[in-house]
Amino acid sequence: MYDVVILGAGPAGLTAALYAARAKLSTLVVTGPLVGGQITLTYSVDNYPGFSEGVGGVALADMFKAHAKRFGAEFLEAPATSVDFSGKPFRVITRERNVEARSVIIATGLKDRKLGVPGEDRLQGHGVFHCATCDAALYEGRRVLVVGGGDSAIQEAIDLARFASEVTLVHRRDSLRACRCLTDAAKAEPKIRFLLSTVVEEITGEKRVEMVMLRDLKTGSSYSVPADGVLVAIGWYPNTSIFNGQIDMDEEGYIANVGVKTSVAGVFIAGDLMDRVYRQVVTACASGCQAAIEAEHWLIGVGEP
Repeated sequence: MYDVVILGAGPAGLTAALYAARAKLSTLVVTGPLVGGQITLTYSVDNYPGFSEGVGGVALADMFKAHAKRFGAEFLEAPATSVDFSGKPFRVITRERNVEARSVIIATGLKDRKLGVPGEDRLQGHGVFHCATCDAALYEGRRVLVVGGGDSAIQEAIDLARFASEVTLVHRRDSLRACRCLTDAAKAEPKIRFLLSTVVEEITGEKRVEMVMLRDLKTGSSYSVPADGVLVAIGWYPNTSIFNGQIDMDEEGYIANVGVKTSVAGVFIAGDLMDRVYRQVVTACASGCQAAIEAEHWLIGVGEP
């Protein structure tokens, strides 16, 4: 039995673990498949306070985890397969063991969206990928398409340009959605070119990506371009399927919330699941702090710790 069980180990979950453990609450983090969450896919985090020269995403996640462990937070490196919020104590089921919790903080984050075009699933891992930090070195001297127009897509293109011979950014709108600083950096990189008002129709290749069929939305014409890889960076969807029927959610799968509070008393939310606007490391950490403090106050109020 734990005072707080935290589902997810991104910046929000790890910060929640730090605050909960430091408040002398018995704390368990069920990490899911990746400790660190989305920041582990970032080559360098340049906008987290205190790191004026930047810090690697994996290194920052390791520091967050070590900080929480210093105060006694425990870690179960496994995904939760189901939960039961119907009564007290709450139950979290994993393949390793079942856990009982007096309160729960959900910080399971988001999953990558897919294009949904022919060839994408078949060539996943064979030229279709989602993380420049993980795979950029595999494309040394090769041609890569990046699909998307937001901050993540532009950052991925910039990261890829350090390795690839040519990076083509494909975006369905006629203008980019990324922040000015990233857009300017991408436009200043000679290896990056832009195809706006363009969509991917098909990804082809025998054993790995060889060609991509594109369509110009303004002219309606389709054409093929050679490519060795396609990085898909078109956003995410909430990683909340295990909470179906256990908590109020909207049609998109986001958990209904008022601040960090959910429809179930004693269950709280933090991170990208509750933030559809900023989605920064520092804002995720802030919500993890808030969720832990609210959980502590709730436990004291009901006499649970």
